[in-house]
Amino acid sequence: EFDHVWFAYKGDEWVIRDLSFAVEPGETVAIVGYTGAGKSTVGSLLARLWDPQRGEIRLDGIPIRDMPLAELRSSIRPVMQDVFLFSGTVAGNIDLGLGLERPAIESAAKAVRAHGFIEKLEGGYDARLGEGAATLSSGQRQLLSFARVVAHDPAIVVLDEATSSVDTETERLLQEGLSELMRGRTTVAIAHRLSTIRHADRILVLAEGRLAESGDHDSLIADGGIYYNLYRLQYQGEAVTRP
Repeated sequence: EFDHVWFAYKGDEWVIRDLSFAVEPGETVAIVGYTGAGKSTVGSLLARLWDPQRGEIRLDGIPIRDMPLAELRSSIRPVMQDVFLFSGTVAGNIDLGLGLERPAIESAAKAVRAHGFIEKLEGGYDARLGEGAATLSSGQRQLLSFARVVAHDPAIVVLDEATSSVDTETERLLQEGLSELMRGRTTVAIAHRLSTIRHADRILVLAEGRLAESGDHDSLIADGGIYYNLYRLQYQGEAVTRP
């Protein structure tokens, strides 16, 4: 829950202004808005990369300022578009120090559709990656990051535009993997491409750091407000009509 949250990176140049919303367990909530609306800042505040100057953020009713950082960050895992993979084995990049048995690592990879390409690597799960894993495609790196999140089994996933620009077949795999990653988890999806969040339970529209609109895709299109205009701008080549 965000409770009247205000945040500025410097002085009184507020990026988030009096923002209040709550996300229920298991719900998928998308956050959208024009560039500079404060979308990604919400994710940073949730992971306590920054603390708000005013207001409070709570997890299960507990102010996140009062939670040990390790506990907070094991409960909330970000999935970013820019994936960082370190020098080591594929299995090690999924496990990240958890000490999981191989079947558990493979199970996480299978869940998000990463197992197929891993098996084809020379060495499979023991294949060694250089830092950044330049030998893998962007889609393969993203699937590994999904497997890593499933292996760590957080209660909350924060997706910050977590699908890269990839070919159609990889896009399909990524969407399937993403669906599995989100299953049974509370998801906050910070979306820049609206196609990725049409089926969210709720969409929050930010404007200048404030909550401007809230609803599902169809109701927001019907309202003809900021979300409708964002959608129309992204899909000018398609017919966008209000129901």
